[in-house]
Amino acid sequence: MNRTRPTLSEVRSWAATVSVAEAARAIGCSKSHLHQRIKRGDSPVKTIPFGARVVVITADLVRLLSGEPTHAQLEAESGAEGAA
Repeated sequence: MNRTRPTLSEVRSWAATVSVAEAARAIGCSKSHLHQRIKRGDSPVKTIPFGARVVVITADLVRLLSGEPTHAQLEAESGAEGAA
């Protein structure tokens, strides 16, 4: 497995969803760290349960790497506002 961090242009060419391991490599964190954040509900990117595993939406990963607000961040903000 290639452990170098992919470029934004490479990530843009990925499939619609990717594994947590691929997303973690793109973000620059460990797979276990991203899994922990997903489990806690504070993942920086939108995820979808897919059977026994979880996949990351590539478009949200691209938004994160581009510095744009992600769907996961917007959902977290709207949830926090609704609780206030």
